[in-house]
Amino acid sequence: MQLSRIDLNLFAVFDAIYRERGITSAARQLHLSQPAVSHALARLRELLGDPLFERQGNVMIPTPMARMMAGTVHASLGGLDQMLRQVGQFDPASSQRLFTVATSGSAELSFLPDLAERVAREAPGIRLATVRADRGNLDEDLRSGELDLALDIGLPLTAEIRRQQIGASELVVLARVGHPAIGPGFDMEAYLAQEHVLVTGRRRGVGLEDVALGRLGMRRRIRVRCQRHGAASAIVARTDLLATMSRSQAVLDNAQAGIQVLALPVALPELETFLYWHASTDTDPASQWFRAAMQQALEA
Repeated sequence: MQLSRIDLNLFAVFDAIYRERGITSAARQLHLSQPAVSHALARLRELLGDPLFERQGNVMIPTPMARMMAGTVHASLGGLDQMLRQVGQFDPASSQRLFTVATSGSAELSFLPDLAERVAREAPGIRLATVRADRGNLDEDLRSGELDLALDIGLPLTAEIRRQQIGASELVVLARVGHPAIGPGFDMEAYLAQEHVLVTGRRRGVGLEDVALGRLGMRRRIRVRCQRHGAASAIVARTDLLATMSRSQAVLDNAQAGIQVLALPVALPELETFLYWHASTDTDPASQWFRAAMQQALEA
């Protein structure tokens, strides 16, 4: 027997008869006519192959099958009723939801401590998770609900994906203090003559800064590829390699001693950061609350 073929209203009638022990009182509670309740009971008896209730005087006595069903039916109807009451509402203080954000590991520092503090204060039952963004599947991950939000650079996503610009930051160059090629006359020729660290999550290909340089007919030499800006900073501190990143990232991740931050000697577009979500969550109260919390944390 398939649930999809059963009128769920029949179980509401069953539950009322079981609790009231009578057709008339069940009909009164359900705001139905007595014949309608009797008809519903007859249909359910036929579907289940059991009388469910036996009449003794004015009382409907449940059969063993009815007693076996009663607890599950009542709990299920209660759960459905509670769910319907919560549609269009969200109470962070009582929510047990998990919210997942895709971002780079280093970007966590820009929002996660403040976000976790707010959640602990306002929504102690809510859980948070950050995962590394898979840009090739970002559309589908946001559509399916695998991700609630994504924090990343400007990406060519479908029209179903909403985005809000969080910030923009100029590109700067990191070099160790005492680097032999860095001096007052640090220019593009000196920059391109050095070897570089590229921070990227991709296995191959160039970075966004290399694409911008290529449009100007320039190309730099990549010696090391790594996934995190903190690792790039550590490499810069110990070698003569240079690293290029946004100024905000350099401030966030550059805890290494002996590193100088220099202006990039050519004007390139600022690196923009966006918050992404799926259009289907635009009016969802829980998603609205979480987006607002995330935005506040990013602005802190």
